[in-house]
Amino acid sequence: MSILHLVFFVEEASLEAALTQLLPKILPSNVTSNIHAYRGKPDFFEKVPNRLKGYQAWLPHDWKIVVLVDEDREDCLKLKKQLEDMAISAGLITKSSGQKDKSFQVLNRIVIEELEAWFFGDVQAICQAYPKVSANLAKQKRYRDPDAIKGGTWEALERVLQKAGYHPGKLEKYKASSDISQYMNPESNRSTSFKVFYKGLLEIIQSKQV
Repeated sequence: MSILHLVFFVEEASLEAALTQLLPKILPSNVTSNIHAYRGKPDFFEKVPNRLKGYQAWLPHDWKIVVLVDEDREDCLKLKKQLEDMAISAGLITKSSGQKDKSFQVLNRIVIEELEAWFFGDVQAICQAYPKVSANLAKQKRYRDPDAIKGGTWEALERVLQKAGYHPGKLEKYKASSDISQYMNPESNRSTSFKVFYKGLLEIIQSKQV
């Protein structure tokens, strides 16, 4: 069985907190990883292009780069193109670039619309982290499609948690991310963007099985 290493570039610390809890549930023992988190999109897009160029000069064949950012109500196609162009400009091959004859080096994924949609995709995990939250949350119309919650997903999570008596004042995104993700089941998440991210990781892992 081949050894594989994944390098994650994420736009902010709460994504790092979630991945820290989720990756051990997804990655087998022959896959290692490390996560680089930035301070929001401006910091991300300022620094990551040069980081990618640095990796391109020496990236081993058994390393893959996974880039993960929130949609944040931006145009999803334009944002994906920005990520693709950034990697290709650095001389790296992306999964979507269509170079069938070469193994890709970069997997670009977008959280739609924000990380909190992934949490709404696993209401049971929210309830385990915060027991006073109603277990019927997933059945409520506004939360049935985690990626289409109106008014912003972090704002929705803040309302849900504050109504149950948690996070008074303002949602502590890093803490909530860490609290909830430890209980998440990657295989049953209802968020479409999470499923796409999860499937991408599984495809990388399966391509390295020998």
